[in-house]
Amino acid sequence: MSTLKVTAESLVVHPHPNADALELAQVGLYRAVVAKGAYQTGDYAIYLPEGSVLPEALIGELGLTGKLAGAAHNRVKAVRLRGELSQGIVCTPKALGGVDLSLADDTDFAELLGVTKWVPPIPVHLSGDIAAAPDLLPWVEIENIKRYPGIFTAGEPVIATEKIHGTACLFTYVAETGDRFVSSKGFGKQRLALKESVSNLYWRAVLAHGVPAVAEKLAAELGATRVGIFGEVYGKGVQDLAYGTEGPVNYAAFDVAAEIDGQVRWLAVPQGELPCAPVLYEGPYDETVLIGLASGRETLSGKELNIREGIVIRPAAERYSEVLGGRAIGKLVSDAYLTRKGGTEFE
Repeated sequence: MSTLKVTAESLVVHPHPNADALELAQVGLYRAVVAKGAYQTGDYAIYLPEGSVLPEALIGELGLTGKLAGAAHNRVKAVRLRGELSQGIVCTPKALGGVDLSLADDTDFAELLGVTKWVPPIPVHLSGDIAAAPDLLPWVEIENIKRYPGIFTAGEPVIATEKIHGTACLFTYVAETGDRFVSSKGFGKQRLALKESVSNLYWRAVLAHGVPAVAEKLAAELGATRVGIFGEVYGKGVQDLAYGTEGPVNYAAFDVAAEIDGQVRWLAVPQGELPCAPVLYEGPYDETVLIGLASGRETLSGKELNIREGIVIRPAAERYSEVLGGRAIGKLVSDAYLTRKGGTEFE
């Protein structure tokens, strides 16, 4: 999931090719369907991104009662409207009627509007007993490049890996004590770990694929205080895309972090030692090429059994991003994945 931020954005308005009464308001590289004439290019409006959970009053004000996603019909989700993908909601809430949105300067209006971030549920088979784990290395939120198109520059050497639809598994090895921590992305944000158990899917996956041994080896080679290995647990019974598997204990590593001399550094996954997320592209950053690459069929199974969720893009040489205020990393998600029927989003 991306970070939730509700901001005022300058719009670029395009005609809707299939509807005379509708237009497309562009924010970053996202486009949201709006009523024709509601906005002009250069206008400022509030953008409610995908994953926003809206309060009942705002839903009613926007005329969206019963039209949003989720059991409570209160969650913003990508939809197709008259054939065009609409991602997020562009609006001018009454609560901000006295605010000059052109001067908002990246102000986050989420709290003022009562908008919260949707947190995917954790099903019983993915949960377990938890304990405090202050030494756990948490995962980072990956922002969508369509929202932040300035993360990368044209021609910059990048690597794109396939985004796997499973559940993120965090493993941390602490060199001094030998402690091992396993967590989900959601628990990891709170520095909570899952107690080791043969019944827990995350623990079964890291043990079955030798993740602790690889982490310990890396710590010794790098002189690292801590090593974090981040992977996706996937397969039948985890999410709606099963990749042709017969069971859920399938694992693909996608990132490694090591704390060296007090600094957390991001490293490539050691090839040949762990199953890894497939690399789909290595070369110069080309927005058009990579947006196209985000769609199509998955390559993980080798049989193209499912749609592709998308891709994750990193610079060939790790660096800081001024746009994100942190690590330079971004994702692109396929339209087919966003609009599929019966999809699950467990975390």
